[in-house]
Amino acid sequence: MGYETIALAVLSVLVVLYHYLNQTDVPKIKGLPEIPGVPIFGNLIQLGDRHAKVTGEWAKKYGPVFQVRMGNKRIVFANSFESVRQLWLKEQSALISRPTFHTFHSVVSSSQGFTIGTSPWDESCKQRRKAAATALNRPAVQSYMPIIDLESTTSICELWSDSEGGKTDINPIPYFQRFALNTSLTLNYGIRIDGNVQDSLLQEIVAVERGVSNFRSTSNNWQDYVPLLRIFPKMSNEAEDFRVRRDKYLTYLLNLLKKQIADGTDKPCITGNILKDPEAKFNDAEIKSLCLTMVSAGLDTVPGNLVMALAYLGGCDDGQRIQNKAYEEIMKVYPHNDAWSKCLVEEKVPYITAFVKEVLRYWTVIPICLPRKSIRDIKWGPAVIPAGTTFFMNAWAADYDAEYFHEPEKFIPERYLDSPESTGTPHYGYGAGSRMCAGSHLANRELYTAFIRSITAFTIHPPQDSTDLPILDALECNLIPTALTTEPKPFKIRFKVRDPVLLQQWIAESQERTKGL
Repeated sequence: MGYETIALAVLSVLVVLYHYLNQTDVPKIKGLPEIPGVPIFGNLIQLGDRHAKVTGEWAKKYGPVFQVRMGNKRIVFANSFESVRQLWLKEQSALISRPTFHTFHSVVSSSQGFTIGTSPWDESCKQRRKAAATALNRPAVQSYMPIIDLESTTSICELWSDSEGGKTDINPIPYFQRFALNTSLTLNYGIRIDGNVQDSLLQEIVAVERGVSNFRSTSNNWQDYVPLLRIFPKMSNEAEDFRVRRDKYLTYLLNLLKKQIADGTDKPCITGNILKDPEAKFNDAEIKSLCLTMVSAGLDTVPGNLVMALAYLGGCDDGQRIQNKAYEEIMKVYPHNDAWSKCLVEEKVPYITAFVKEVLRYWTVIPICLPRKSIRDIKWGPAVIPAGTTFFMNAWAADYDAEYFHEPEKFIPERYLDSPESTGTPHYGYGAGSRMCAGSHLANRELYTAFIRSITAFTIHPPQDSTDLPILDALECNLIPTALTTEPKPFKIRFKVRDPVLLQQWIAESQERTKGL
């Protein structure tokens, strides 16, 4: 065989290999703007580790909806408030499924299965989501308020103690991670972590769930988009390590619940009710999925929203103004200092409700929401986007859309009081449409209660050391830019008690109410 023949054969193999590596799961969509990229990697290099920011900028040039190539996956991005409303709400029945990704679905989730939120749509997912939605609807959430009473009281009491009555600046992040996680653990298993914020189980769950958040991310795992990269074992090995660590505590919690049921010492909880119901039609894998969902969801949004709101209140001049306004509005409704208990049974301070909405908008803690996969063709302008296409919602860009929100870069709770922005969908902090967060009612009540109690208990101030000041930009505050959810960079603020005698009375009353939980 001559050199020319060999060279031609090698060239032919390279051409075939190039076309194989450069193909996409969905062909180029005609009539939809496409961002120019490079072979094989598509737009991955341009997107870098700031997908929300980069695609938000592209939208200014290419329009709110466009297609990109991320390796061999073709992705449709929606970046404006209205485009998300059109696609995620009006076309929600078409965008009801989820795509699968190598790292999270094949490696991290190989033993415990998928969370409800990351599962492709099928009958099993439908039944699991229905069970979760029933357990987390408004009436059910109201029955969980004793748990929120206990956990918010515990966190505020410990904040007060560890800050030495306001003498010491403190990082609030671990206190409210425990608040949210313990609420979810109690709801799901009837089990809470009794120790302080240094508890080893608490720290392990937080660390692992934060790590898993990286593997759920749409921006951190290039091997999800370029299969050739899977030959390098580093990322798969890291994912495997987190899987093993997560399996350990999930198995421990479920076995502990089963033992308590056998001993007759269990407390009412979601998984316990399923395990004891002979009519329940969930297999072991589906029960694990429900447990995994509750543990994961406990750390997804509430801690980030809570601590960044406190960071704003204590970390800038406008935060001082807003907390003064919030306290005045609370006292107008509760002049007899009974907001601490009344917030458990009612939501009657409109300014705090508006404040919660603005927190969820301003700190969109899942900037690129979990992706959707279309189950039928969707028409967008002249384009027909085929079934099987992956869609990404740039929730951060939509929540900062200047065509919809007045001065979106500013933190303005008043935008949700008697203004056009106060009607309809307030934000995309929980996603939107058919697969939006099923726990939004619970999260809203957690946030409302925590803010009422924090603002009535403390005045919040900047730290003494300026190097401890929080970063208040919604994207720059994230410790790991490529993570799915925002994990705030560590900071400190100062909590000064308004009235120590009154706070001690409130704490004692809560402890009496929640005795036995």
